[in-house]
Amino acid sequence: MFLNAMNSTGTAITGSGVWTPDSIVTNEELCTAFNEFVRRENERDARAIAAGEKEPLLESSPEFIVKASGIKRRYVQDRTGLLDPDRLVPNIASRPDDQMSYQCEYSVRAAERALVAAGRHAEDIDLVICSVCNIERAYPAISIEVQDALGTRGYGYDMQVGCSSMTYAIRSATEAIRCGSATRVLIVTPELTTGHMNFKDRDSHFIFGDAGVALVIEALDLVRGDARGDRQHDDGRQDAFEIVSTRAFTRFSSNIRNNGGYLNRCDPAHQFDSDKLFYQQGRRVFKDIVPLVTRFVTDHLAAHDLESTQVSRYWLHQANINMNNLIAKRLLGREPSAKLAPIILDEYANTASAGSLIAFNNHHDDLAVGDYGVICSFGAGYSIGSVLVRRM
Repeated sequence: MFLNAMNSTGTAITGSGVWTPDSIVTNEELCTAFNEFVRRENERDARAIAAGEKEPLLESSPEFIVKASGIKRRYVQDRTGLLDPDRLVPNIASRPDDQMSYQCEYSVRAAERALVAAGRHAEDIDLVICSVCNIERAYPAISIEVQDALGTRGYGYDMQVGCSSMTYAIRSATEAIRCGSATRVLIVTPELTTGHMNFKDRDSHFIFGDAGVALVIEALDLVRGDARGDRQHDDGRQDAFEIVSTRAFTRFSSNIRNNGGYLNRCDPAHQFDSDKLFYQQGRRVFKDIVPLVTRFVTDHLAAHDLESTQVSRYWLHQANINMNNLIAKRLLGREPSAKLAPIILDEYANTASAGSLIAFNNHHDDLAVGDYGVICSFGAGYSIGSVLVRRM
């Protein structure tokens, strides 16, 4: 069901931060490795292919990737395994229990930048939410490890809602502040996506990249009452966005799925099947998601007597440039400009639930006081989350 919008959440985003690993893989590099794998597989299966018993694997190309997705490169935790035709899996060594986990590291690095942007210290935070597509372990919660690493107060918990995880965490953060269980919330989204990517699948081997993002969300009265210079721009603006309202929507679908989980080892015959990694029915997803998101955002704005053309910026989930452009076009009734609906896919690829927040982080400085913006994510579930914000 659609949830009723609120007049104001009484909260604000005061800081954001993005961190990526140093390694970059281009489309050309990815295709070189993938195509060598394809040639070897087809050579091995040559007899079956010639007999019509098996279809040959198709090669990929940088041009195909750009046309299908808009992606040109991606940041990755490891290049060596991804570019090895014998492996096509990232080489990511297990870390001992006394060493910071990978997702904690992604979270802490992004959080440090978000805290600086907010003008806050770790001890000012009393709730940490780790919201991410896949979590590298069941427990202890990554959020509690982040809490310990940074030195925040209060409590923490993990949550997963596919590619809508970050926007759902924003909703949870505003509710925690409204009900008085927190005053300042740190949200971290450590998307180490290449670990659950099938780099042997032509239709999806190029989709994902690795990145961590973080947000600081505070009670609005604390932001308005804060006269410190480190949150003021030269023109008198505060580098903060009031969270006017949030909305959430879910409807079950298996069109985007990952069956990896703790029960896999209980069925050795299928323990390492390809469905234990990300897979999707891309055309079905496109057909379903575009009208759902368009209606969802339109209804969200209408609840505030806003037309889509009154919104200055749409930070949409960064899954596919064709999907984003079509959603924006249907919302606006015209072709969207790169400024109105910024795309970061070309540099970062799909970073799952981090994508819309990377777009927000990289493309908000030019907005004027009073300008509206929409942060919207959508994906597996299906799940959709949108956040209506106003520049302070």
